[in-house]
Amino acid sequence: MVEKASYKLVKKIDDIEIRSYPEMILATVEENVDDNAFGILFNYINGENESQKKINMTAPVISSEKIPMTAPVISKKNFMAFVMPLSYDKSTVPRPKNKKVKIEVKKQRKLAVLRFSGRTNYDKTNKKFNQLLDIVKNNNLKIKGSPFLMRYNSPFTPGIFRRNEVAIEII
Repeated sequence: MVEKASYKLVKKIDDIEIRSYPEMILATVEENVDDNAFGILFNYINGENESQKKINMTAPVISSEKIPMTAPVISKKNFMAFVMPLSYDKSTVPRPKNKKVKIEVKKQRKLAVLRFSGRTNYDKTNKKFNQLLDIVKNNNLKIKGSPFLMRYNSPFTPGIFRRNEVAIEII
């Protein structure tokens, strides 16, 4: 069983959940998304780090997605990130050998999250982003940053069993 990032459900509004996430450590690759970034991150957790330590895979895999210029926020950077297991902190997480992998600490934060199933693609993800942003706007929630995609399953999981979420930080 893959360790999943923990959160506390604060409340539900329409089709979204407001969640509180504790501080978490991410291994991130910027400007190099999808298969290439996944491969770089997978190599990092598979021992391509200074301690040559294997790190357990966790969920979700977090990534930016392109959204149309009409959306209220635009991400200026593309990224993919793996959440590090809870057993690590900033001082114990293995340092990457590949300079494209950056270790970052995400402080505790609140997210508005919309869950959906199936395979992800540009159109489907974009519709979900717009749905999330409409609900956030209609409920007068203040956002911070850009929306992002969280995928919970391996590429081998049949579409109907896949768990995906779009999220945005709220303040």
